[in-house]
Amino acid sequence: MARRRFRYNPRAGNLTDRSHQEYILSHPAQLTTRTELLRLIRGGEDTYLELKVKLSNPERIAQGIVALANTDGGTIIFGVNDQLRIEGVSDPDDVRDELVRICRDEIVPPIVPLIDTIAFDSGKRVVALDVDAKKGPYRTRDGRFYMRFGADKLEVSREKLSTWLDEIRPLGYENVPLFTADENDFDDGLLWSFARGYEDITSFSGTYDTREFLKKDLLMAAGNGDDFYPTVAALVLFGRSERIEALFPRSVIHVARFSGANGSAQLVESSEIRGNLLGQYESIMGFLLRYVDLVKDQQRRVPVPHEEAIRHRSSYHIYAVREAVSNLLIHRDFALRDIATRINIYDGSIEFVNARRTNGFTPPASRAIRYGITQRLNPQIAAVFGRREYGASVPRGGLPMILKQSERISGKRAEIYTSNDEFKLKIYGT
Repeated sequence: MARRRFRYNPRAGNLTDRSHQEYILSHPAQLTTRTELLRLIRGGEDTYLELKVKLSNPERIAQGIVALANTDGGTIIFGVNDQLRIEGVSDPDDVRDELVRICRDEIVPPIVPLIDTIAFDSGKRVVALDVDAKKGPYRTRDGRFYMRFGADKLEVSREKLSTWLDEIRPLGYENVPLFTADENDFDDGLLWSFARGYEDITSFSGTYDTREFLKKDLLMAAGNGDDFYPTVAALVLFGRSERIEALFPRSVIHVARFSGANGSAQLVESSEIRGNLLGQYESIMGFLLRYVDLVKDQQRRVPVPHEEAIRHRSSYHIYAVREAVSNLLIHRDFALRDIATRINIYDGSIEFVNARRTNGFTPPASRAIRYGITQRLNPQIAAVFGRREYGASVPRGGLPMILKQSERISGKRAEIYTSNDEFKLKIYGT
């Protein structure tokens, strides 16, 4: 049986360099009992525990803290030898102060550590450092990333770290940093037109600093000093269309028109829609308008001679279709690599298919979503895309509006399916 990981309950928010050390000194961590400490030590080192005789090499200690922080946290205990015997440290206060300095100055972004000193009847004292990281990925000041695998600390590449983040933080995928992107990959015209919608852009000190605006104003990039790691949200919202596919190929959307009632019919036309979300939205709407009519009210049908020989063209509620396309774009589960986002146009219906983890989502959630109760996978993307300042003409009302208006036009209720990590919405036309 795996033993319980060593954890503390206190939490800390964003701290300045000065308040960082003041917080540690004025808010001591919850005391750990000697019994709990001995139980941890007896178990030996593992993925979540590292044992040190003393603090003698700050660089290696920083690497160890980074490794724990990038592997869901853990503990380092100082004053224990390789034979799991307690030797103690000569000056616990010095060890504590040096650990605070390392966490503040040698790790990016800085970590607020939880430090405890435990005394024994023999007079020996050990220091326990608990790492409860929330803002990863973390690296050392010289740009190196580490993770723990069992009792070993290994350096990993940025690409491997990104893959690991795919697996353990899929619901926060929009916040994953893209280590291969830089400020030249962004459409400054789109970015600053969005900013101009809120305030006079001359307030930005007379400069258009893409890095600083994404990091400090939109919270869509990480990095200190010269480092700049834009997030997935930043790229898909404001990236240059020609760069997005190279940096983030899973953002491509597939649209197709079939000359029948389902996907087994003959394919009339298909297209792969690339670029940022605004460009994709406009391209998808353009494709749809080649094959369907978008209306606000039911249209009186005029009989056409030899109608059976004419390719079917249905009418759909304009706001229902716009909202369905918007939802498709902003609620994609980017963590699922192998499931493509698709829009299929059939005779009399349109099907919207998105990657969405089925586990934990159905059947209760698939019923609740009809009433607007759902999880937002990408809240930052949704917040920006839905704003008038972004440029997409997005209606309000969500899925309940789509269901209501599409049924009003067609007289047939829309269908929702959730299976095999896919979310499917099918709306009917006249």
